[in-house]
Amino acid sequence: MVDDTPIVVVGLMGAGKTSVSRLLGKRLDRPVRDSDEYLRERYGATAAEIAEREGTEVLHAREVEHLRAGLAERPAPIIAAASSVLDDPGARADLKPALVVWLDATPEFVAEKIAAKPYRPRFGMEPLALATELHERRAASFEEVADLRFERPAVSKHEVARAVLDHLSRREP
Repeated sequence: MVDDTPIVVVGLMGAGKTSVSRLLGKRLDRPVRDSDEYLRERYGATAAEIAEREGTEVLHAREVEHLRAGLAERPAPIIAAASSVLDDPGARADLKPALVVWLDATPEFVAEKIAAKPYRPRFGMEPLALATELHERRAASFEEVADLRFERPAVSKHEVARAVLDHLSRREP
């Protein structure tokens, strides 16, 4: 049943995961679980702060923890997942029962978002270099798990949400 299927929105930081997840949550009357909010609420720190203070491995483990908690939750939420979860083969396998929506944002678009928000980790890199490296490193994993793919910013957040809702309506019995 569609209501029992978690929807996981993936993409690089700044691709619009939180906004799309909130649009879907509102339209589907489902809870939204956002990685950035989870980190702030549970650990009292942003992703950038955790990466700086405790290291990238700790940050990424907590982001996988967020994904798994959301996937286990009922009613099934909309999950805005950190892209780092795709580096973990077990987390990728955990996504199989979910509807995975990939916001495939251009590195230039992502770089603007990274530069504009201090809570986004930069891992010691300039925004465009970081966005390009992350896109190249994770594109195959996004492709592996995605049920739906949308190119951002060519497709707006509202258009993505409408397309996901259309997809879900076609899956209904």
